Amino acid sequence: MSLARATLSLAGVVAAVTLTLAMATAWLLLTEPVTVADAVARGDMSPLVSALAGVLADAVRGLLNYL
Repeated sequence: MSLARATLSLAGVVAAVTLTLAMATAWLLLTEPVTVADAVARGDMSPLVSALAGVLADAVRGLLNYL
């Protein structure tokens, strides 16, 4: 595998992870605005990260139910 192909593959993985996190964060803004606002106001990101992990876990569970 050439360096150019490996670089493009890595860029694609990074883009996919970034897109997933951005969409999950947007979903949290719509479904749990109080949690997001509280986390931003306090500067404590642990509730936000916990809620984000819950959203991603629910999405994975939903995908696995289809399989």
